[in-house]
Amino acid sequence: MISPSVEAQPYARCERDARLASHRLARRRLRVFTFISDLLLINLAFVLGYVARYRWQLFRDIAFDASLADYWPIQVLFNVAILGFFTLDGVYAPRRALSWFDQIWTISGSVLKAVCIVWLAIFIYGPAVYSRLLIAEAGIFLVVLLGLSRAVKNAYEARQRAQGVGVFNVLIVGAGELGRAVMRTLFARPDLGYRCIGFLDDDPQRGHTSIGRFPALGPVSALPDLLRREQVDEVVITLPWSVQPKILEIVELCRSHGVRARVVPSLLQINLGRLDVDDFGGIPMLSPRDAPSSMGGPNGLIKRAMDLLLGGLFLLICLPIIAVAAIAIRLESPGPVIFSQWRAGRDGKPFKVYKLRSMFQDADRLQDQLKPLNEADGPLFKIRDDPRCTRVGRVLRKLSIDEMPQFWNVLKGEMSIVGPRPAMLSEVAQYADWHRERLRVLPGITGLWQISGRSELSFDEMCLLDVYYIENWSPALDLKIILKTIPYALSGRGAY
Repeated sequence: MISPSVEAQPYARCERDARLASHRLARRRLRVFTFISDLLLINLAFVLGYVARYRWQLFRDIAFDASLADYWPIQVLFNVAILGFFTLDGVYAPRRALSWFDQIWTISGSVLKAVCIVWLAIFIYGPAVYSRLLIAEAGIFLVVLLGLSRAVKNAYEARQRAQGVGVFNVLIVGAGELGRAVMRTLFARPDLGYRCIGFLDDDPQRGHTSIGRFPALGPVSALPDLLRREQVDEVVITLPWSVQPKILEIVELCRSHGVRARVVPSLLQINLGRLDVDDFGGIPMLSPRDAPSSMGGPNGLIKRAMDLLLGGLFLLICLPIIAVAAIAIRLESPGPVIFSQWRAGRDGKPFKVYKLRSMFQDADRLQDQLKPLNEADGPLFKIRDDPRCTRVGRVLRKLSIDEMPQFWNVLKGEMSIVGPRPAMLSEVAQYADWHRERLRVLPGITGLWQISGRSELSFDEMCLLDVYYIENWSPALDLKIILKTIPYALSGRGAY
């Protein structure tokens, strides 16, 4: 049981309240700025619609000429209808984790409804001089302009949150599968604006074993003390529903300390995409159903097609670089140019991965002697200044040129362009059960781990990102990772 509630220290609570008030003020200012910019863009779109209709005469010749001033009643109605539907459809609602596509989908629906309202008004009350085509063109311009403005706004917000501005401190209660799912999302999506300060768990092993950058803070009974000592803004409860009395006790404890509590019901261990919602005489019923893997079925065909198309293209582009690198390798040290090594593929199936040799010949035999120098955690073996690396090899590793031959593994179907890092067989033998989740798909040349820190990440953090990627895969996510990998690889950050 959790010890009786003790009121938070006045100073700590006041500091937390002041910080939350500052966050709310910043969000309110951003919403006001967004509303004003939308209002300006609505009128700019209307003017562009007028120019397209009467000056460019797109789609059809004009039957009646009219000045922009003649349209002021329609322009006012256009503004009112757009902003009205934006408000009704929740465009300005303070929601997080809404993708750019979701925002534009909502905006497009609102604009379409507003255009229909203006068309109806023109048909009933307007003179023949008013052009319905102008309104349609203004609507199209508006969606494009708002799409650009939302992209800029999202990028600004993501950058601010990644730098810690407007970030909420979160404490997770429960470190089981559901708790790790929350950690994966927080780690993979810093743009959401949440920082996990740690987690609590009554399991003796989980409650005292940190997961990457998420520190273990002890058992659940330590929660009252943490709420008094730490700047906790929100508590996310991921305990199984079988301990409902304890969950309600934690919620009441958080309320007494002025901390917001969020409960993730254990039912959500079944993905929402795997639930059917039925109506049983007015009573909502949820029934789980089997769902294919995010990369199975048609999605698997799409991913494979992307690998073949982009893998073949990238291999052709990389061939001259590989040729120059091969010459440099042979000039510096004897031995084969291409280095092959057994790695674990999908479901742990071994395959040979190909790389440009970056070490002296037979360097693998020295690994046991260098174990005291290992700088990585878990089963990984990494040395920042590995004495086995050649001078050419250091450059190849810094720019990720040594991995270019792996596009051949992609074409053979043994790897994907994007996926978890291909693990050595000796590493897999040391995996915990939840680490093996990353073996469910083909390993990749790049992945979320590549654009999030590479060798600077701990092994647990790498696994969290890999499992998040597997659960949230989409073609758009693959393209985003590929585009981010290019500048990241050229910078050499975290590569050794």
